[in-house]
Amino acid sequence: MDNHILLIDCPDRKGLVHTITGAVSSHGLNIVETDEFVSADGFFFMRIECTGTTDTLSLEDELRRDLPAGTNIRLNPKKHKDIVVFATKEHHCLGDLLIRYAFDELNANILAVVSNYNDLQPLVSKFGIPFHFISHEGRSREEHEQAILRALEIYRPEALVLAKYMRILSPEFVAHYPNHIVNIHHSFLPAFIGANPYKQAFERGVKIIGATAHIVNNNLDEGPIIYQGVVRTDHRHSAKEMAVAGREVERDVLAQALKLVFQDRVFIHRNKTIIF
Repeated sequence: MDNHILLIDCPDRKGLVHTITGAVSSHGLNIVETDEFVSADGFFFMRIECTGTTDTLSLEDELRRDLPAGTNIRLNPKKHKDIVVFATKEHHCLGDLLIRYAFDELNANILAVVSNYNDLQPLVSKFGIPFHFISHEGRSREEHEQAILRALEIYRPEALVLAKYMRILSPEFVAHYPNHIVNIHHSFLPAFIGANPYKQAFERGVKIIGATAHIVNNNLDEGPIIYQGVVRTDHRHSAKEMAVAGREVERDVLAQALKLVFQDRVFIHRNKTIIF
């Protein structure tokens, strides 16, 4: 028996739940979980988990016919996502993902790791995962990103994960994976955007530090937020101690965000997320 996840967002109107669940049922599928939400600006969001075998194209056609203009429909098989992880030199987020993958706790298949440095190759090799060292040195950003895209053609991933990848991706690169790149940022956005956030936090005397996982778009560290976490600090903590505590938060926040994304629980609406 097949497992499916149906994701729908559209302008709100009366009877949408009845229309959608009726169509799913009439196509021989059994609904096992459902969530819905209507935003303040009048958009309807629904996530359905269902089981059974059906003609998925026929179901999608019926839903498009009966739902409002502008409806977005995704009917995905419930399965592990195929991903490629990007990293630079810091190991903590990548190492955590590799361990979760090794014990089947990630709900994803890590097809490869891409890095602009070779530092993490020994770590990745322990897990039997291909490692692509693609240096940015001596290359323009366009040349570097084209080299990465050529490597990704081998794998055709469904999503990219930036696990402390310390390079800014161009709009041209992001356009290849719209709303399918997840980044972990080492601060509680929107505060302390850019480099050296813990130094910024230390100088400001903050009482909490944190991390933010978000979808990558064309605005630096301003994409839709998926998950955030914080830890308390005080005047006794140095910038270095803050960074150590921050790495713990970063690992947890990225893992929690990816859990939501890989289970198809995240809708993007304007520059926000709706999460079931």
